[in-house]
Amino acid sequence: MELSLRSRLRAGDQSALGELFDEQARDLYRYAVRASGDWATAEDVVSLTFLEAWRLRGKLREEGESVRPWLFGIAANVLRNTARAARRHQAALARMPAREVVPDFADELVGRLDDSAELAAAHRALARLRRGEREVFTLCVWAGLDYAGAAQALGVPVGTVRSRLSRARTRLRKLAQEELARARIGTEPGDGSGQVQGGRREAARSMREKSR
Repeated sequence: MELSLRSRLRAGDQSALGELFDEQARDLYRYAVRASGDWATAEDVVSLTFLEAWRLRGKLREEGESVRPWLFGIAANVLRNTARAARRHQAALARMPAREVVPDFADELVGRLDDSAELAAAHRALARLRRGEREVFTLCVWAGLDYAGAAQALGVPVGTVRSRLSRARTRLRKLAQEELARARIGTEPGDGSGQVQGGRREAARSMREKSR
């Protein structure tokens, strides 16, 4: 009898991890981009998620169907840790003398939001949600998990997933409109890095093409 991917992964079969990567890496990357708001961070999240999946393979339950909820549960934890590290980094930068920001006049002439700006605005809106609401929204809407899968990934009841997702959708509509309006009139706060977000257009577009 042929062993399932779950059984082979638990047994330490490296080819099973490779198959899991082939099946889920692209969706996982898209989820991480949307949840983190940063292309490079998303690549790190994908790498760390599969490293953690291999390390934690023995904790994968013997019974079950798809391992996708388990994998995305690991990704949610990686994103939490990444966000904490980013906050510490930003706090350290804030204590340093500010650098002069050089405006990108080419972007001023465009007169519209590019994809990277829209992603940044959406991420700022998402960051204003409670963590539980944010995690349920990203797993159900962006990662495509059903209620049961998201509940398994986060270790909460299905009813909690339903209620959090409902609240998240309601709040996010309003918050996203506010953030996009700020972005369009150029009043969004700077990130303290001395760089203008719009100036990263080409890099963002390149990363987006790779994810397709």
